[in-house]
Amino acid sequence: MRRRSVDEVDGAGRPRVIAAVLAGGVGARMGADTPKQFLPLAGRTILEHAVAAFEACPDVDEIIVLMVDEYVPRAEKLLADAGFAKLTRVLPGGATRTDTSVAALAAVSGAADDDLVLLHDAARPLVSPATVSACVAALARADAVGVAVPSADTVVRVVEGPGGEAVAEVPARSSLRRMQTPQGFRLGTVRRAYALATADPGLVATDDCGVVLRYLPEKEVRIVSGEETNIKVTNPGDVEVAEALLRRSRGDAPLHEAAP
Repeated sequence: MRRRSVDEVDGAGRPRVIAAVLAGGVGARMGADTPKQFLPLAGRTILEHAVAAFEACPDVDEIIVLMVDEYVPRAEKLLADAGFAKLTRVLPGGATRTDTSVAALAAVSGAADDDLVLLHDAARPLVSPATVSACVAALARADAVGVAVPSADTVVRVVEGPGGEAVAEVPARSSLRRMQTPQGFRLGTVRRAYALATADPGLVATDDCGVVLRYLPEKEVRIVSGEETNIKVTNPGDVEVAEALLRRSRGDAPLHEAAP
């Protein structure tokens, strides 16, 4: 059967686009007493910034958030107070990144295989609506897409040598990319990939495109050009970098007191 294109799928003229913001981690490396998703960043929390990008993107129909279980009520109140119209649910995430992706797919089990899902790490609060739209546009011609930027650093593959780690290979930098999120999929594709992955006792996954690549090797994972500003907030210093990037994007507007 011929796959329906984005222009053919439903009465609205396109498939439904669901964004799942994955905030299931506790961010232990931040050293904070609450998950890093609640840390203040230029007047809003990191979580609010991440959700806001999908709220502002006209291509996104619905947003769900997957949160650390015990913090679901706090996230629900925070996001309700922020007034995100597209947000429909805040649900518990899993113990691992993979478990949280599986929980997100379970949450959209009623959506059609032709619908689109965008899986995004809440720890990337500076993703732009333009990048989100680029992912949706790319899924008109692909079943899986990942946002990536060229590697400015030389990356080496290492092996364990007699005296410690040793360089085994220096891949050509021109062919290397640094992956970001969101990562987007036709729901039927990512569902099949995760069904196979979760049945594999040897599953080790760090991102969703990698799961599709490993378990559905016949599927091409397309690359969407990302932005260097789409950083991942992992360590305490990353918050300062994100603050500086936000100030620059706002024309050096003064920062306001952070949200509680």
